[in-house]
Amino acid sequence: MLAASVTTLSGCGLEIPTDPDGALDRITGGELRVGASPSGDLVVVDGTVVDGALADLIEGFAREHDATVEWSVDSEEDLVADLEEGSLDLAIGGITAATPWAERVSVTRGYPGIPDSGGADVAVLLPLGENGLQAALETYLDGEVSR
Repeated sequence: MLAASVTTLSGCGLEIPTDPDGALDRITGGELRVGASPSGDLVVVDGTVVDGALADLIEGFAREHDATVEWSVDSEEDLVADLEEGSLDLAIGGITAATPWAERVSVTRGYPGIPDSGGADVAVLLPLGENGLQAALETYLDGEVSR
């Protein structure tokens, strides 16, 4: 049925978002490489353990794709560089939709309903062009986070 839907959508001129580097296909049943920058209770880092409301959402997204999360902890600047070079799939922290990193990486919509965000429009960073992964993540967040 899914194949028929995809064929039907393709025939209508609608395109399903794709990933030039195959990120969504690679993480499904595999590993989601996520960089974390500490940010209050939103992203809590204790040694190599990453926790907090936003980290929990990312863990849930990974579970939906039968993936495990491989966490890396670093500064936002270093995480952006890792996204650009392709060694990370996502980066989280106290990042908002108004981030200055938007010229170098892709940014999800802002989600003000994430617990411990103080109502800020929290966003997640991804490598440029990984549109399938971004669409899947935003669809997941839309279902999990009250706006």
